[in-house]
Amino acid sequence: MVRKVSASWMQKAAVIAFLDILFVLASYLLALLLRFDFVFSNIPREYLDGYLWSMPFWISATVVVFYGLRLYHSIWRLASMPEVQMSITAYIILIPVYGLGILFMNLRMPKSYYFIGYMICFCMTTGLRFSYRMLRYYAGSREGYEEGQDRIMVIGGGAAGQTLIQELVNSRRFHTKVCCVIDDNPNKLGRLLEGIPIVGNRHDILPMVKKYKINHIIYAIPATTGKNQKDILNICKESGCRLQTVPGVYQLVNGEVSVSRLRDVDITDLLGRAQVKVNNDEILAALRGRRVMVTGGGGSIGSELCRQIAGAQPSQLIIFDIYENNAYEIQQELLRKYKDLNLVVLIGSVRNTGRIRQVMDQYRPEVVYHAAAHKHVPLMEDSPNEAIKNNVLGTYKTAVAAASAGVKKFVLISSDKAVNPANIMGASKRLCEMVVQMMNRKTDTDFALVRFGNVLGSNGSVIPLFKKQIAEGGPVTVTDKNIIRYFMTIPEAVSLVLQASYYAEGGEIFVLDMGEPVKIDDMARNLIRLSGYTPDVDIPIVYTGLRPGEKLYEELLMDEEGLKSTENEMIHIGRPIEMDDEWFAERLRELDTASRQDSAEIKKIVARIVPGYTYKPETKS
Repeated sequence: MVRKVSASWMQKAAVIAFLDILFVLASYLLALLLRFDFVFSNIPREYLDGYLWSMPFWISATVVVFYGLRLYHSIWRLASMPEVQMSITAYIILIPVYGLGILFMNLRMPKSYYFIGYMICFCMTTGLRFSYRMLRYYAGSREGYEEGQDRIMVIGGGAAGQTLIQELVNSRRFHTKVCCVIDDNPNKLGRLLEGIPIVGNRHDILPMVKKYKINHIIYAIPATTGKNQKDILNICKESGCRLQTVPGVYQLVNGEVSVSRLRDVDITDLLGRAQVKVNNDEILAALRGRRVMVTGGGGSIGSELCRQIAGAQPSQLIIFDIYENNAYEIQQELLRKYKDLNLVVLIGSVRNTGRIRQVMDQYRPEVVYHAAAHKHVPLMEDSPNEAIKNNVLGTYKTAVAAASAGVKKFVLISSDKAVNPANIMGASKRLCEMVVQMMNRKTDTDFALVRFGNVLGSNGSVIPLFKKQIAEGGPVTVTDKNIIRYFMTIPEAVSLVLQASYYAEGGEIFVLDMGEPVKIDDMARNLIRLSGYTPDVDIPIVYTGLRPGEKLYEELLMDEEGLKSTENEMIHIGRPIEMDDEWFAERLRELDTASRQDSAEIKKIVARIVPGYTYKPETKS
C-alpha cells in the first residue's frame, strides 16, 4: 500500500527549503561583506563571480544533505536535542562536499569566506528550525490566566518531570499551562526545565500554588516512595488542587512516562512506607506446572491470588468459593486473559466436610491457599457461632482434607486481629492459626500462615465505605479519633502470601513489617481532600464510638512468638507457640458441638482456649 504524503507537510517542507536557500545565499554574501568591512564596492569582481558561480552547487548540496538526513521531516514545534544532532551531522557531511566543490570549480576565494559563511549558514538554518518553538514558548509565557485552564505545578525536576513538561507544553490537545516546577535539590533552584522555572522545594509548594494560581499538581518523582512521598503529597493535598502522579519508576525505564499514563493520587500513595518488594518471578516459577487451589477464590485476596497464579502457568488452577457471583466474575476474567489456562471453578463451603474432601481427593492440588473466611468484626460479634463454624472448623476440615489428599503446602490467610484478640473474629483467626500449627506437626504437609493488617480496597474495608459516604455528601463516620490500624495494598498482601508458600518449611507465621500504623481519622480526612473537599466544612466527620470487640490498635506479633528475619527485609517469621495438640483437638470437638447447637456460651468456650482473648459477657436488658 502506498502511503499518501500530507499536502500540509509538503507545503511546510517547501517553505523551510526555500528559506534554507535564502540563508545559504545570505550567509556567504555576508561573509564577503564582513571580509571587506561591509563596503560592497570594495569586493573584487572575481570574488563576486566566484560567489555567484558557487551558489547553485552550495544550495543544491545543502538541500540534498538536509533532505537525506530528514531535516525537512521533523515536527519543529517539538524540536530538541535530536534535531540539533541532525543539524550538526548535516554540516559535518557538508565539509567534504563543499571541499570537493571548491576543487571541482577551482574557486579562489578568501579563506575567511569559507569559514565565516559556513558558520553563519549553520546558525541561520538551525535557528530557523528552533524559532517556531521559541516563539511559541514566548507567546505562551505571555498568556495570562484563562478561565477553565489547568495551571499545573510539576513536583520533580528529573527525567519524568521533563518528559511530562515536554508533552504538556508542545501538545495542543491539552488546555493546560505548566507554570512552575518544585524540586528539593538546592542546585536546581532558579534554573529552567524545558523553559519552566524551578521555583522552590517542598516547603514552597503552598506559597507557589497561590502565586501562580495553580489548580493542578502532578507528582513526577516515580523513584521516590514511602515516607518521602507521603510527606510531599500531604503538603500537596492541603492546596485543594487536583493531584496526579506517574505510576512507577519502571515506566521511566520503558519510556512510558506520558500524560496518558498519569493517574489520580489515591490513599495508597499516603501510606508512608515503601511498597513490599518480592521476587515474584522466582516465586511464580515455583508454581509453574503445579496444581494450585484457592479457597475463597472470589474474594478480594483470593481473586488477586488467582490472577497472579494464573500468570504463572500452573497445570491446573482450582477456585473454590461459596459465593457463585464472585466465583463467576473471576472465572470470566481469567478465561478472557488466559486462553490456555486449565481452570476449574467449584461452588461449595469449607464447612461441608464431604464436599471439601471430595474436591481435594478428585483434583489432588499440590499447593492450597486458604482464604475463605468470615472477616467482619461487628457482624461476627453478633453471630459468633458462624465465625467458629466457618473460620475455625472450616479451616480444620480443609486442612484435614488437604493432608489426606497429599497436598505439599498449605498456606492460611490470617490477620493481625488474631494477636491478643478483643473480638470473636480475631479469636477465630487465632484458632485457625493454632489449627494449622497443630496440623503441621501431625502431618507431612507443610502448613504455614500469613498474618497482615487491613487491606486497602478489599471488600468491606474502610476505604470503600469512606468513598461511598463522601459520594453521598457525608457524613464520614469514624469510630474513634485515636483509632489506628496497619494497612497494606492487595498486591502487597498477595505478594506476601506467595512468598510464604515459597519459603514455607512448616509451622511459620509470616509477618509483614507494615511500617507505621495509620490513624483512621487522618485517612478519612486525606480521602476527603483527595476527593476535592474540605473536611468538617464540605464533608463532616462524625465519631461514633468503638464498636463491640474493636480495639484502638492492632498488633502483628505476640510477645512470646519472637521474630526471625528473612531475605526480604520487610518480611519476618514468628516462632510457633508450643501447645498440647491432644488437648487442643479435644477443644475443637467441644467447639464443633457448641457451634452446631448455636450455644450462647461460645465466646466463653473460646476464651478458655485462646490466650489473651477477652470479651464482655452479654447482659440481659
